Amino acid sequence: MPWQQVKLWLRGENADDMEQLLLDHGAASVSLLDARDQPIFQTEPGATPLWDETIVAALFTMATPLEDIMAQVLGQIPMEMVSHYHVELLEDKDWRTAWMADFHPMQFGQRLWICPSWLSPPDPEAVNILLDPGLAFGTGTHPTTALCLEWLDQADISDRLVIDYGCGSGVLGIAAALLGARQVLAVDNDPQAVTATNTNRDHNRIDAGLLQCFLPADLPPVQADVLLANILAQPLHELAGHFADLMKPGAHLVMSGLIQNQVDDLLVTYARDFEMTSPVLRDGWVRLAGRRRA
Repeated sequence: MPWQQVKLWLRGENADDMEQLLLDHGAASVSLLDARDQPIFQTEPGATPLWDETIVAALFTMATPLEDIMAQVLGQIPMEMVSHYHVELLEDKDWRTAWMADFHPMQFGQRLWICPSWLSPPDPEAVNILLDPGLAFGTGTHPTTALCLEWLDQADISDRLVIDYGCGSGVLGIAAALLGARQVLAVDNDPQAVTATNTNRDHNRIDAGLLQCFLPADLPPVQADVLLANILAQPLHELAGHFADLMKPGAHLVMSGLIQNQVDDLLVTYARDFEMTSPVLRDGWVRLAGRRRA
């Protein structure tokens, strides 16, 4: 059976109200989509930020009198809430699994691959991370994740203690563990990320003693050989001294999650305790790397 889909363009702060309104009027499902390819990041634990301009897409059966439904919906909201909308017919398919077609194995450097669990790794002999999209950030599709994975691919981290600070899905910590790290300590201030990291660790058959995940207050005092931090510029500024305390002299620091115009100020912040190398740029995003001063 084909479906009717209505898409409404509106401000992100109104998306939840519109979602509930459409469900109340019989929508079989509602999805929230990015209208302008705007990157967003979670800044508070447990938050689910939306794009400034969001598309609310709702599916209705063909038997639904959609024109009448839309007249009722639009009559219950302020006129300016929806900038525009349109209706289209969609072919019948299993919408529960259709999203899987958008994800495929991705290679980072020479050794590392991220592969969704429903697909076979293209190179069984490579270092394959099994990772499905979820609530926590980090599936390899964002340039900052890719930049950090490529650094790990070319690094020798055998028998090293690695910290993945701001771990999200745990993808960087999992990569480090599979590349031979002695121990990986993953850290995030969001309990969702801790859960996601532990789940993904187990899915990749990594021993819980090898990769442990903590909220920041629970991280034990250690002296790491490598610290990875794919977060945002402001937390990177605030954490500079803490990172220095967590690292051995000569230890490697790898940071991303920042854009080009944030680099100079961050280099000044880290100059006291770190010798930094030249930034690496991709699609407007930057990776910074350096070593802890003796």
